[in-house]
Amino acid sequence: MPKIEIYSKIVCPYCVNAKNLLKAKGLTWNEVLVDTDPEQFKIMLERSGNRRTVPQIFINDQHIGGFDDLVAADRNGKLAELIGQSA
Repeated sequence: MPKIEIYSKIVCPYCVNAKNLLKAKGLTWNEVLVDTDPEQFKIMLERSGNRRTVPQIFINDQHIGGFDDLVAADRNGKLAELIGQSA
């Protein structure tokens, strides 16, 4: 099972959409709420190259980006490759 981390906020429709896409693929993730933990927000900025929006998604410690990036990765087969499934 791939290691998936999602930096998100309590109220974030794009975060919900990202989690729904991953859930539809039978995946689980660790969610880090950056609006309740300022230190985690700093870590997210550092890991994502100063991207301030959520979600910021990492699969096996590789930065995927936000929801639009996740959808693009799903469409072009990169997501399947990262999670070890055939496209």
